[in-house]
Amino acid sequence: MRRFAQAFVDVDAFAPGLPDHLTLALASAVQRYNIGKGCAAAVLFATDGEEPSITDMQWGLVPRWSKEPFTPYTTVTARLSKAPSSRLFTSAWEHRHCIVPMTGYYKWDRERKPPWPMFVQRQDGRALLAAGLWERWQDEAGQALESFTVLTDANRFIPAPLSPDGPVFVSAEVAMDWLSGAINTPAALKARSRTDALEAHYVSKAVRDLKHDDYTLLEPISPGEANAEGAVAWDGDGLDEDEDG
Repeated sequence: MRRFAQAFVDVDAFAPGLPDHLTLALASAVQRYNIGKGCAAAVLFATDGEEPSITDMQWGLVPRWSKEPFTPYTTVTARLSKAPSSRLFTSAWEHRHCIVPMTGYYKWDRERKPPWPMFVQRQDGRALLAAGLWERWQDEAGQALESFTVLTDANRFIPAPLSPDGPVFVSAEVAMDWLSGAINTPAALKARSRTDALEAHYVSKAVRDLKHDDYTLLEPISPGEANAEGAVAWDGDGLDEDEDG
């Protein structure tokens, strides 16, 4: 997973369980159709002793020990089984859980030659809630950056022909427990993860271009159509689905 969308029409886009003020904030958030590495996204998070809130964070976690506000490592996703023991994510796992709401996400069908992007979403059209980790980087001058990663694991509910691996999805109720720190082991999160019925359809290869950010990216197409390729500038990560971390 290297791209996702956040385009929530209204509060009905969310299943019951999240506090009303959070769904209202998400429903009024900036609509984004092509979120990639380094892009901003709306993230639910909580700090010690405070109620969950929403803010924009950069996708691609920058560990707080980094000397610069970036990292050469692949940190847009983190393997659930490895995250607690990874130097990149240990501190965030222990102290900074987050939830990344998604309209859906893009994943490449590698069974096709050439591979082709598909958009994965809930069949009922409601938002997906992905478990993640966030971090706050700050330098000596006070410059700060908040960033996040999405936890991934095997997921047999992802529609074929896509590979059965992707974000760790949770219900609204479990999302609140994750934010509070009540869930603190990979086994516990996996046991309480939940994937509602999903569907996937082919979309334009224009999704490769981060400058292309509108609703047309979600429109179903037939691979090979003249308008399906899109005139895009290759940014180098659209086919990179190795889940590092």
